[in-house]
Amino acid sequence: MDLVVDLSDATKALSLPHIRYQLIRLEDTVLFHLIERAQFPLNSNIYKPGAIPIPDSSLSFSDWVLREQEALQSKIRRFQSPDEYPFFEDAMQPLILPPLEYPSVLWRNVVNVNAELKERYINSILPSCCVKPHRAERTEEAQENYGSAATADVNCLQSLSRRIHFGKFVAESKFQSNPSLFVPLIKSGDTQGIDNAITDSNVERKVLERLRLKAEMYGVDPSMDVESPTRKVNVEGVVAMYRDHVIPLTKVVEVEYLMQRLRGSEWE
Repeated sequence: MDLVVDLSDATKALSLPHIRYQLIRLEDTVLFHLIERAQFPLNSNIYKPGAIPIPDSSLSFSDWVLREQEALQSKIRRFQSPDEYPFFEDAMQPLILPPLEYPSVLWRNVVNVNAELKERYINSILPSCCVKPHRAERTEEAQENYGSAATADVNCLQSLSRRIHFGKFVAESKFQSNPSLFVPLIKSGDTQGIDNAITDSNVERKVLERLRLKAEMYGVDPSMDVESPTRKVNVEGVVAMYRDHVIPLTKVVEVEYLMQRLRGSEWE
C-alpha cells in the first residue's frame, strides 16, 4: 500500500482535478516500481507453473508470491479501499483490524481486469520495459534473484492495477457531470459510443509526453557518465506500456463500469 489516496470525501474524490492529480502520482509509483523490477533478470521460470516446485501449490512462483501477499494484505484492510482490487479473490481473508467505512463514491460493480493485466505484464510490458543485458543471463544469477524479482512484480502489478481501476472514478465523475449523454448510450448498449465519449486524445497525448520525460529523467543514474548514461529502464517500453496497455485497459474499465452504472438506479 505504497500510495495514500484520500477517498474520505466523496465530492473531492470525484473532482476531475483531484482525479488527475492522483493519476499523475500513480504514474510516478508505477515508474519507480518498474525501475526497481528492471534491475533483476526477467527470470522466465518464475512465471511457469511447475518450473519452481512449491509444496501444496500448482501455481507459478510469481503467482504464489502474489497470492500470499494478497492474503496477508487482505487481513489489514488493503482491499477494503475502493481503489484496490485483488488478483486472487479466493485468497481474501477475514480482517484482523476493524473495518473502515468509506463513503459511497462508486456505483456497485464487478469490474476487474487484473487477469488481463497480469497476462500483458508478463508477456509484453515487462520484456519491453527491462533494459536488455549486455551479456547472457546466467542461470545461477537468475535463481539468486527469484524472490526479489517476484516481490518487485507484486509492487508493479498492484500499482498498475490501481492506476487502471482508477478509471472507475473518472467514469463516475464524467457520468455525474453529463448523465443525459451517457444514459442513452448505456441503455442502447453502445460501447463504442461510450468509448468515444470518454476519450480525450489531447489528454492521452500529454500523458505519454509526460511519461516519456519522467522515464528519461528517473531512468538514468545521475552519477553515471552523462555522455553515455546507463539506462535503468527502456524509455520506449515505458511509453508503449501506457499507450498499448494502461490507457486501453483503463478505458475498458471505464466502459464496463458505465455499462453497469444504471443497475438499481433511477434510470434503470
